[in-house]
Amino acid sequence: QVQLVESGGGSVQAGGSLKLSCKISGDTYRTSCLAWFRQTPGKERDGVAVIYTVNADLITFYVDSVKGRFIISQDNAKNTLYLQMRSLKPEDTAMYYCAARASTWCGVGWAGPEKYNYWGQGTQVTVSS
Repeated sequence: QVQLVESGGGSVQAGGSLKLSCKISGDTYRTSCLAWFRQTPGKERDGVAVIYTVNADLITFYVDSVKGRFIISQDNAKNTLYLQMRSLKPEDTAMYYCAARASTWCGVGWAGPEKYNYWGQGTQVTVSS
């Protein structure tokens, strides 16, 4: 089993920054694909960013709306996934979740929540205008 615990959410004004963390524990070999998702009430959970390793190269993908503003990273020594968010906008307001799965093809359909086996409880990000 894998446990994911997010932290770092909060309330900021537009243009501000936040850094989310996701502590990973348990069977970490099942977490070759790590991603951040977000969800607002009444809407589907959407992929924000994914990170994985291919032949020692770190690969990342982002949804278009956050490119150039968000950075996904991981610290393997600390078993922690991060999401650095800058230039935040009111439309970034959502519950943010980290997710993990074991796969050889992390980039294929990475933004589909149905592909992930493990989820954190979420951390709320609120951006005011």
